[in-house]
Amino acid sequence: MTNEAKDNHMTGSANPEEQDVNAAPGAEGVTEEDVLVRLAKENEELKDRALRIAAEMENLRKRTARDVTEARAYSIAAFARDMLQVSDNLNRALEAVPAEALAADASGLKALVEGVEMTERAMLSALERHGVKPIDPQGERFDPHFHQAMYEVPDPTKPDGTVVQVAQRGYVIGERVLRPAMVGIAKGGPKAAAVRNGENAAAEPGPPNPQAERDA
Repeated sequence: MTNEAKDNHMTGSANPEEQDVNAAPGAEGVTEEDVLVRLAKENEELKDRALRIAAEMENLRKRTARDVTEARAYSIAAFARDMLQVSDNLNRALEAVPAEALAADASGLKALVEGVEMTERAMLSALERHGVKPIDPQGERFDPHFHQAMYEVPDPTKPDGTVVQVAQRGYVIGERVLRPAMVGIAKGGPKAAAVRNGENAAAEPGPPNPQAERDA
């Protein structure tokens, strides 16, 4: 076989393969436009996946920051609750001092009482700096989320469910209840809804009365 024949044989054996490769997309009905559409679709899917991952990471970052903030704010809750018991005992000690003995200042009792009062105020001030604040429900509508009803007080002048006595102060830490206020609520008065309706009716003017206008 001559060199020319060999070259023709090699050329002939190579060209069909190249032709098959180039012709394969056309043979399968795949055009350049189809390829571009497929690539665009894959690009959109990748972009959507990347956006979802970014959103999940942002939510994780916010959730972690919130957890850290809450941990800082509420980590002393158990300690603060124990300190409130100490404050209660100091307050009971002050209430146990007879008024007559305090007025007579027997054996320097007045100085002792003032020292206990200063200690209690300092303790409550320190707790307040850490987010612990008292609940003062006197005169408010009873709220089971912040108050604990201990007894009922017959009082027809107050709407039912009004806090008329505070047996023990309540406290919150941040937005959470550290200890509910123990209260006495009024019983025997008008219903709170009726009182509100009466106040609204008094505040809103009634329809005009032509007869009254003519008489005036």
